[in-house]
Amino acid sequence: MRVWAIVMAGLLAAPCAWAGSNSAGKVCDARKFGAVADGTAKDTAAIQKAIDSCAANKGGGVVELSGGTFLSGPISLKSNITLNIATGATLLGSPDRADFPAFTFARLQTVQPLVSAVNAENVKITGGGTIDGNGHIWWEYVRGVKDSGVLGTDHPRPMGILFDHCKHVEMNGVTVQNSGFWQIVPNYTDDVIFRNIKILAPLSPNTDAIDPFSSSHIVIDHVFSSTGDDNVAIKSGAINSPGPDAPSEYITITDCTFEHGHGISIGSEVAGGVHHVHVERVHFKGTDNGIRIKAARDRGNDVSDITFKDIEMDGVKNAIFITEYYPSSKAPQGDVAPAEITRLTPKFHDIHLENVHAVNSASDGIIVGLPESPVFDVTLKNVHVEGHGGMEIAYAKLKFDDVTFKAETGDGITVRKTAEITAK
Repeated sequence: MRVWAIVMAGLLAAPCAWAGSNSAGKVCDARKFGAVADGTAKDTAAIQKAIDSCAANKGGGVVELSGGTFLSGPISLKSNITLNIATGATLLGSPDRADFPAFTFARLQTVQPLVSAVNAENVKITGGGTIDGNGHIWWEYVRGVKDSGVLGTDHPRPMGILFDHCKHVEMNGVTVQNSGFWQIVPNYTDDVIFRNIKILAPLSPNTDAIDPFSSSHIVIDHVFSSTGDDNVAIKSGAINSPGPDAPSEYITITDCTFEHGHGISIGSEVAGGVHHVHVERVHFKGTDNGIRIKAARDRGNDVSDITFKDIEMDGVKNAIFITEYYPSSKAPQGDVAPAEITRLTPKFHDIHLENVHAVNSASDGIIVGLPESPVFDVTLKNVHVEGHGGMEIAYAKLKFDDVTFKAETGDGITVRKTAEITAK
């Protein structure tokens, strides 16, 4: 862990070497390329011309959106481009579904995101303005559609912002809201900073805030999100993935506030594994979950070196939810026969919770592994959870140091005979 801390300290400093390069280049005001920013006329072509013009300049440049609402279909960012959306300006997604062409993501068919960067380096989105996906158009489109939250369906929806196979990415100061689907997605992307941003959506389907897929060296810092799904979801590899899949690793989440949403999730699709995740000084208020690590026999791999420290929760439905039996929300009753260990067998270990406090929870939660792959090397230190229902533990080996679970009904903690707890 100490070695990783040194690596992360270097990561936080590293972007300074490239962050200023875009601002030193050409400035391309989208209005000078024909954008009218009246919220009615489509400015897609004008914005893309501004991006392409700046990208043609040696060293790239800054594309400026200011003073209005820029109605747009999908736009594609290029290397060495900063998209600066000034305070008071909005990039608004087109209400016409036909403006979003077919697009391949993770080997599956979907539609092109509102903003995307593919195989690009040194990409920034800055300013005090807003990227609004106009998502109600898409939410109504999938109302009542089975499996509409799964990629590859016949009712695809656009992500808000996608960084696909990129390097050196930063988002700072903007508000992202109302995406048709997942809001911000780094996919196979390395060295990413999300800082001082807001991510918003009402109760709406699959409007996850930030979803790193098989991505590394990610900083999520001072982010506020209130969404219709996961506030952060860290994934790698699909269900029944044939592989190979890259892991998601070296991810820090610090000084964030999460309200409506499903909390911080690792999984459930982790066929490439997840390693070296550090979450510190995060406040959850009214989320469906707080700490959630989940997988199943058809989508797992090694998930390790996960730390949650200085975490506060109030009114969270499930405070601590660690399971290799997803989507079940309960531990299995009685003995369960072990299955054959495969490349997709979940292996959760080296998970550490310190200074975690939760009140008014519907459930303290569960910690449950598989009989063939118990959760192990899990430590809880100064962890105090109060909820309506208690904590249930099975197929796991844990160490407790100053830990309490309280329940309004039933036992505060139920430890199945398949679990082992060492307590100070």
